[in-house]
Amino acid sequence: MSEEQPSKRQHTFSDAFVEFIPTGWEDADLSTPDPLPASHHTAARREKLSAMFPEDRLVIPAGGFKVRSNDTDYRFRPHSAFAHLTGLGSDREPDAVLVLEPTDKGHDTTLYFKPRAPRTDREFYADSRYGEMWVGQRETLEQMGAMTQMSVAHIDELDDALSKNASATTFRVLRDADAALTARVDELRGEQTTEADAELATALSELRLVKDDFEAEELREACRRTAEAFEAVVENLPEAVRRGRGERWVEGIFGLHARHAGNAVGYDTIAAAGDHACTLHWIRNDGDLTGDELILIDAGIELDSLYTADITRTLPVSGEFTAEQRQVYELVLAAQQAGIEAAKPGAHFLDPHRAAIRVICEGLALWGILPVSVEEALSEEGGQWRRWMVHGTSHHLGLDVHDCARARREYHRDGTLEPGMVITVEPGVYFKQNDLLVPEPLRGIGVRIEDDILITADGNENLSAMLPRDPDEVEAWMAKLL
Repeated sequence: MSEEQPSKRQHTFSDAFVEFIPTGWEDADLSTPDPLPASHHTAARREKLSAMFPEDRLVIPAGGFKVRSNDTDYRFRPHSAFAHLTGLGSDREPDAVLVLEPTDKGHDTTLYFKPRAPRTDREFYADSRYGEMWVGQRETLEQMGAMTQMSVAHIDELDDALSKNASATTFRVLRDADAALTARVDELRGEQTTEADAELATALSELRLVKDDFEAEELREACRRTAEAFEAVVENLPEAVRRGRGERWVEGIFGLHARHAGNAVGYDTIAAAGDHACTLHWIRNDGDLTGDELILIDAGIELDSLYTADITRTLPVSGEFTAEQRQVYELVLAAQQAGIEAAKPGAHFLDPHRAAIRVICEGLALWGILPVSVEEALSEEGGQWRRWMVHGTSHHLGLDVHDCARARREYHRDGTLEPGMVITVEPGVYFKQNDLLVPEPLRGIGVRIEDDILITADGNENLSAMLPRDPDEVEAWMAKLL
């Protein structure tokens, strides 16, 4: 990596260098780019948001870089609400701000950002955040307008736009995206309360509950590419065993495919072998693979559009389940199938969870593990099954792996499933190695199976169905790859 950035050191440059540096370059590519694929859908999303707050100035920042350590930043990812409304994905567009200005006919929308500067500007060689020498050629105002199909303006014009009629304008700002901008908005609006901001954040989450056709297809593609990465992981299992610290090898193979086929992983990959699978968010991934255990892989590829898959498969490292592993696996699979069948339009959001948990409770009771009856365990006064499956079965999926998290409870956990919603169905059973209530042969076995389910008009579509779930099909699939 290059040394500490000149813009932070305030380097000085000789007159000779300043005169020399802009010379001898080919002309920049200033051709008009094609519109972003999402741009055909973003206007409708903004219109829905406009209708919710017809008299308010809405400020939605992309956010900025976050420090990883000292003078190095994490890779930039825009706030999901900004990406949803602009169509800008990948690492676009740090420090940009979307403003919806109220008018008599709705809102005028402007994207404020830092456009490309000519090579004669100091920015070209001295600005580590925006300079072409540091981050590559940026878009001009005209190019960004063509890409997003929106009105655009230089970020330097933003403060004047926000200051205009500030005392007579109701502001709403997405508070958690850009602290400095939020502070400026608070300064401009004076005595206005910030309760309006919470309502905006909620609306932006709820706007994503039902996916449009573009979003559904992006999630299908994310699942397809994630399935390809799972195949590569299986092919590399023998190497993961041979090298030691095999969980890291699995994580690395998946991450390679995620960066090649998409933007990145949609969340930290879980590669949990043996008893590690019983730790729900095991992301340390530093264990060995011995070849006779299961490995639980919870992973998803995030596309450049930022839509992510979220798939879990629990696989025998050897390619064949033992009798005990298959016993636990088949119970989880039956629970998941019940959950998928319950995921349909008009159902309560929790119906897939309730269906899956009943199957798990019945299995635990049959094995003599559940200390009370099935009905008592399923009652509000019971819940003993949570010892072996403490998490929920479903969450919304989209730009965020746990999408629409700011939606009101009555539209989320207490809501109704509608066509266009995408949820996961992911029950599991986790028998920790030190759990004395579990028969000894089953201890240290953790299984989760997760698929991404699009609710349709007459049922659902399993977007990740290309990855086998049936244990016989899993073994046959692995045999071809190993």
